[in-house]
Amino acid sequence: MKKTTPKSRSVTVSDVAREAKVSKATAARVLGGYGTVSGKVHEDVMAAAKTLDYRPNELARSMTTGKSGIIGVVVGDIENPFFSLAVRGISDAARAAGFNVILANSSEQIEVEKAAVRLLIGKRVDGLIVTPSESRDVSHLRDIHRSGRPLALLDRALPDLDVDTVTVDDRDVAMRATGILVDAGHRDIAYVTAVDAEGHEFRDLTQIYTSSVRERIEGFLAVCHDARVENPERHVRLGATSPEETRKVATKLLSTPDRPTAILASDSLIGLEIFKVIQTLGLRVPEDISLITFHDADWTSVTSPPITVVDQPVYALGKSVAELLIRRLKGETRPPERLVLSTSIIERGSVGPPSKEIVENKRTDSSSD
Repeated sequence: MKKTTPKSRSVTVSDVAREAKVSKATAARVLGGYGTVSGKVHEDVMAAAKTLDYRPNELARSMTTGKSGIIGVVVGDIENPFFSLAVRGISDAARAAGFNVILANSSEQIEVEKAAVRLLIGKRVDGLIVTPSESRDVSHLRDIHRSGRPLALLDRALPDLDVDTVTVDDRDVAMRATGILVDAGHRDIAYVTAVDAEGHEFRDLTQIYTSSVRERIEGFLAVCHDARVENPERHVRLGATSPEETRKVATKLLSTPDRPTAILASDSLIGLEIFKVIQTLGLRVPEDISLITFHDADWTSVTSPPITVVDQPVYALGKSVAELLIRRLKGETRPPERLVLSTSIIERGSVGPPSKEIVENKRTDSSSD
């Protein structure tokens, strides 16, 4: 008769205590990293744990110590290379400090964000890093802050929530990027973003509840107005929420008689789809349309021509926000910090002067009105 192999049983703290010839309470103190024991006892318990291949039960340990050793992170879109790289910075900083990371995706939807926060708190995370999807409804974030659980904000500031925050200089760099297009002679410039609003039509900045996007559009419009661009708001396009929607937005934008001669894309996913549409319509970069995108994604340097980009310090953004949170988790008390990291622009071959033919056509159309 064939013998059945008995099911293996998880090694417990009691097993380790017996092996080390100490009490269960003493073994729990050593394995949980709390309390005080002699060097000899600590050495014996750790040796027994290694011999038995003991694996700690994280939930049990968190209930005993009140600490899980886990940081919860909620970002807007993990498929976006921006957030992927930021999370890498968070994870590296967390690992170096002895913490693990649980990641959740909000899909830039406030109710999904709230559910993600509830889930992470249920997992007993020690602290949270959140990229707020909007600035109107932040009650869930206020609750975290009031509870005393450390909270830090990534990429998007909330002026009314006094917590550690790391952002980039969105308004300033949008002004610089728009300035490059204006200096090249463009006066019909579009800004395309994933953020949407009721009616899918941009009217003014009060519609925009994502702080980083609002600051970029504000910078874009400020430079356009300074350059005496007529009604630059007409070329702000919302709702590029997916590749399919972005292609629809770009196709409609570039198929009108009043089409722009230059586009500033709010992220590299949008920039890529716009580039594809430009090619599909038989237009050329930069001869027919100039293009700048936020984020130096891999594809931007291998196209023909390569794309001018806003090169954000994304890894440093994630690493810095994690380091601020970890200092809180380790007991440091100080006023909240609001770090603003500087951003650079990499100029490549996707910006040129507007087509003379297009400029002449616009002048003819204008004089005939």
